[in-house]
Amino acid sequence: MSSSRSVRKLEVAAPVPADIDIANSVEPFHVSEIAKDLNLSPSHYDLYGKYKAKVLLSVLDELERNDDGYYVVVGGITPTPLGEGKSTTTVGLCQALGAYLDRKVVTCLRQPSQGPTFGIKGGAAGGGYSQVIPMDEFNLHLTGDIHAITAANNLLAAAIDTRIFHESTQSDKALFNRLCPPNKEGKRKFSDIMFRRLKKLGITKTQPEDLTPEEVTKFARLDIDPQSITWRRVMDVNDRFLRKITVGQGPEEKGMVRETGFDISVASEIMAVLALTTSLTDMRERLGKMVIGNSKAGDPITADDLGVGGALTVLMKDAINPTLMQTLEGTPVLVHAGPFANIAHGNSSIVADKIALKLVGTGGFVVTEAGFGADIGTEKFMNIKCRYSGLRPQCAVIVATIRALKMHGGGPAVVAGKPLDPAYLNENVPLVEAGCVNLARHIVNTKAYGVNVVVAVNKFSTDTEAEMNAVMHASMVAGAFNAVICTHHAHGGKGAVELGVAVQKACESVNQPLHYLYPLDISIKEKIEAIARSYGASGVEYSEQAEKQIEMYTRQGFSGLPICMAKTQYSFSHNAAEKGAPSGFMLPIRDVRASIGAGFIYPLVGTMSTMPGLPTRPCFYEIDLDTSTGKVVGLS
Repeated sequence: MSSSRSVRKLEVAAPVPADIDIANSVEPFHVSEIAKDLNLSPSHYDLYGKYKAKVLLSVLDELERNDDGYYVVVGGITPTPLGEGKSTTTVGLCQALGAYLDRKVVTCLRQPSQGPTFGIKGGAAGGGYSQVIPMDEFNLHLTGDIHAITAANNLLAAAIDTRIFHESTQSDKALFNRLCPPNKEGKRKFSDIMFRRLKKLGITKTQPEDLTPEEVTKFARLDIDPQSITWRRVMDVNDRFLRKITVGQGPEEKGMVRETGFDISVASEIMAVLALTTSLTDMRERLGKMVIGNSKAGDPITADDLGVGGALTVLMKDAINPTLMQTLEGTPVLVHAGPFANIAHGNSSIVADKIALKLVGTGGFVVTEAGFGADIGTEKFMNIKCRYSGLRPQCAVIVATIRALKMHGGGPAVVAGKPLDPAYLNENVPLVEAGCVNLARHIVNTKAYGVNVVVAVNKFSTDTEAEMNAVMHASMVAGAFNAVICTHHAHGGKGAVELGVAVQKACESVNQPLHYLYPLDISIKEKIEAIARSYGASGVEYSEQAEKQIEMYTRQGFSGLPICMAKTQYSFSHNAAEKGAPSGFMLPIRDVRASIGAGFIYPLVGTMSTMPGLPTRPCFYEIDLDTSTGKVVGLS
């Protein structure tokens, strides 16, 4: 057992109580105690109450010469409505490493969106006796990062429509005079951000009065094509009625009506920028480079062209610092960023991982989670996140359950709110073996990156020894380094000790470099096709719109970016109903879009919703405040 003062011995109950009841039964350590265990001094962080703190990026500069610890990514099989427990496994593994195996460890997780918390999925703090606490703070406002993203995103949206409005009502000269007004002495000057646009236009002059009439027009008139605008407004609530709206209907807007819509805040490109940035300077550049649409001549228009990149950075200056929290057993957690795993890359931030790797040092562990199945989250972790971070993982964990594998083997459909079919509650080894084709493909794909793969099987009380043996055998045949049974949901870190030992051995025995799925210098189509083959596709079909967008992004100079596929998480294919490991299908690309600031091209496979809707009975029916104690109840 670790001698760390912040390790807490759990008293587990059976049956396992509700997540919020477990979370509320534990008094968290003051966050300064968690920080002290990581050798962080009070100058390294800003307190946000008693149980949360923002770790400052200056820590990275101070620890620059320190060696990194081991880097572990947790992915899963293709998700099913039965749930695989990926977040719970991530937390349980870290509790095992820190509280039972006496290793320095940091868990790195995404910040949950309030959309699912109040909608259909519930929170994302883990579950049972493997959770991040305080659970209510983790699942709600936390330290306001998502609110900062919302504010920055909507400032840019307002700037776009306002610029179109002013350009439509003013001459070039009047526009220029208002953009560069005279000061008290009657002199005009460019603001600092304007020099970015001048440089982009190839204008080297530094005084407004020196510009020719042609240069004045080029500089002042962005000439945004309203049909090309890809930037939408956001809010962190599931609100289906905002998916499509019209703006500009007020009488003062002089008939400038435009159709647009809202996305959920975590789908904003600014969220993806936060997750992929490596420093404050890098974030400023990425925010300025975000493309919001094109001019009528087909040139990309950026946030810096609109003069707003610096203001966006100001709104995001605190959000760039990761939030320090703790698990139920007192091991440290860094919570940072929460990009969608469909249209973005679905991984927590690079800066949190980099800080954590330095803090744990040689022999320590940083465990991070990749959203959805390994075909989406782990693939994007390797090919996008690791490319920008320069980091390489030694081990990838793939989480599976017997029940979910039965569904991939052809088990009956699962309907929310209805009792499970007996097939999921009684022994059926052939059904499990049939479903292991899904697990096997994830193992093969993940192992190809040059990491060791450990399979974590989350055990349920209905699972039999024969079924578990079938999964472990199939895992080893597919090339896994090890496969272990876990009970961390019911027992906390103690139930993941075997997984911790397997992960440690896997990390210690890796001796090859990271292999990417594709090089960056091939064409957009070749990169898309390399990913499609990893899904089992025999080829790719591009719509006319997709062809047009690929041609445009190539012409604009963006073809060297990595690819972030936007497809259903429920199947290797584009068809959510196709379970197991389908192959030989043609993958249809409906459209191709770009997040230039974040740094990726994202092809759309089918229709992707970026604004979820609320179900008939949302989670908020259960959520309330116990006014006598001040504690939140009903979070799941």
